[in-house]
Amino acid sequence: MRALVLAAGRGTGLYPFTDTHPKAMLPVAGEKLLDSALGKLRAAGVTDVVMVVGHCADKIINHFSHGAAHGITIQYVRQQDPSDIRDAVRKARDHFQPGEGFLLVYADVLTSGNIYRHVMQTFGSFNQPVAAICHTPQAQNFGTVYLDADMSINKLVEKPSQKEMGNYVLAGVFVMPYSLFDLLEKHQMDESFNEIIASTGMRSAIWEEPWLDAQRPWDLLHGNQMVMRTWDEARVSGSVQLRGAIQFRGPVRIESDVVIESGASIFGPCFIGKGTFIGNDVLIRPNTSVGAGCTIGFGVELKNCILLDNVRVGRLSYVGDSVVGESAYIGSGTMTVNHNLDRSNIKLAMKEGLVDSESNKLGSFIGDNAQVGASNTLAAGAVIAPGQIVPHHHTYPMEGD
Repeated sequence: MRALVLAAGRGTGLYPFTDTHPKAMLPVAGEKLLDSALGKLRAAGVTDVVMVVGHCADKIINHFSHGAAHGITIQYVRQQDPSDIRDAVRKARDHFQPGEGFLLVYADVLTSGNIYRHVMQTFGSFNQPVAAICHTPQAQNFGTVYLDADMSINKLVEKPSQKEMGNYVLAGVFVMPYSLFDLLEKHQMDESFNEIIASTGMRSAIWEEPWLDAQRPWDLLHGNQMVMRTWDEARVSGSVQLRGAIQFRGPVRIESDVVIESGASIFGPCFIGKGTFIGNDVLIRPNTSVGAGCTIGFGVELKNCILLDNVRVGRLSYVGDSVVGESAYIGSGTMTVNHNLDRSNIKLAMKEGLVDSESNKLGSFIGDNAQVGASNTLAAGAVIAPGQIVPHHHTYPMEGD
């Protein structure tokens, strides 16, 4: 079965990272969301993919090319307005044949197991259209599903009111008939799904393992933990250089050409990407993901955070409960505060205004190529735009001297 992978979305709620990345190219546990999706598709037996790209499309195309590294073939369809899912599906019509069923995949969905195999097995059992469904604490953000006694789907509501909210939501993976393309010429996505339910029926594939569709940047930290909880063994490349006494504990994953200096302590689950340098006496605590080509200076502490590729962190800094964008710089002695003194929920200044994270423990979110000078203290929930410069917190000479 061929797959139609929707990877055009921007994911505006994940500012500042989706200003410079497609949502599906953000990393979790050392792997981009789209890498994870394509790897699981291949494991489920899918080798032919049509991918709709839009926002920052070249980042996806340059990374995956035609799919050979994943053992699949990829054909790309460009979408100018990546905000319209209906339009994304319609644009791919010419890549499928009448009568051909296909796997429809939202590329930014993250699961701990292989949801695609589960959906395809359900289709094989019933030979009907299938939608994966799951539970989520944020049900108001997703389409609500209503089920018959035999667990068939009898109704979908795209934007449910409080009264309409049910126990299950759409999980972003479907097996759809070619007739979906015809329906989308006249109807919206939810209307088209309901037409299929009324005409041929639609089975539910209930996904009971962890599932995440990141809506906010702090959701990436939840996804990081979700995946790392499944790790039960260490994997360390033979090319890693250990320069002295280094302490390891737990499922640590370290890629090739990493250099780790004496005195470092690395506690898993955690991930360190290819070619990264870990300085003397660095402490890396659980649920930390460090991208490729990073430089972590002397005495730095990293805890429950995600660093994208080529990040530099100066000596004696602390980065906790935070996400740091690609090629960002954090100066020596910088502290990311991760709670308010009164332990109240942390609110973040996003593009649309102040947003309540509904969490009382959260650090900073630093965009690509941002520079934070030495000796700064970043308040809990600080958001730094891509390319923004935060000056050194100097005390001499004083202004006006």
